[in-house]
Amino acid sequence: MSLRDDDLDRVADLIRESAAAELLSRFRRLQASDIREKRPGDVVTVADIESERRLAAGLAKILRGAPVVGEEAVAAEAGLLAHIAEAEAAWIVDPLDGTANFARGDERFAMIVALVERGETVAGWIYEPVSGRIAVATRGGGALLDGAKVELPSSGPLQQAHGFVGWKIKREVEQSMRGGAKRQFGGLTSLNCAGKEYLEILAGRAHFSLYRRTRAWDHAAGTLMLREAGGLANRHDGKPYHPTQPDSAGILTAPDERRWVELYELLLGGPAPLLDAQ
Repeated sequence: MSLRDDDLDRVADLIRESAAAELLSRFRRLQASDIREKRPGDVVTVADIESERRLAAGLAKILRGAPVVGEEAVAAEAGLLAHIAEAEAAWIVDPLDGTANFARGDERFAMIVALVERGETVAGWIYEPVSGRIAVATRGGGALLDGAKVELPSSGPLQQAHGFVGWKIKREVEQSMRGGAKRQFGGLTSLNCAGKEYLEILAGRAHFSLYRRTRAWDHAAGTLMLREAGGLANRHDGKPYHPTQPDSAGILTAPDERRWVELYELLLGGPAPLLDAQ
């Protein structure tokens, strides 16, 4: 990996500083002119723009020459996505995950940064500004939540399993589940913030997640964390999630293979595909 151990801390410090300066300073203080739609139903705020700008400037100093693929920059220039697969090293940034929550004063938002090398995620950070909770992972180096190593517990009774479904498909999934399948879960919800959902799984307060849209800035860091904690993060076709995959390939996460197969059959219907190695 291109980063040294002290660089990992520098990135974490940059994330905290950027969140304080650009997100928390504006939280519940936005004016109507600070919010707009990039496209129908897709909100962006001045906080997204300014936090991405600050992060990009700081990351460029930590790993010189590595392009920054930010959600808002890609919205303006889609060709930047090619850096994820083609660059020797590239940063992937979601400066404000859960923008809609943030815009209406809901505390469920996060900041996400990942580092990829030749298309593979090698490091990730997820920070929850309001609580100060932070998760960090490196490929082969494990996952930490607030400095403590995370190991996902093995599957318990399905009736006690709480999980997340991407908010755009939650109703569709609930309607498509066969018979009383929904009653087999301890809970099925959406926080409208993938970063916070990954943190909840790492903290042991949730156990799985299902997404259809899989943009790299939402999922590159979180999927690395779950794998480093012993879990699975595979596409709906059974192949491991990869930040270069099509947005529509989907992700199903679970603490182990047995639960992944069980969840697939309940949530997506039909026999589960063969699982490829992580």
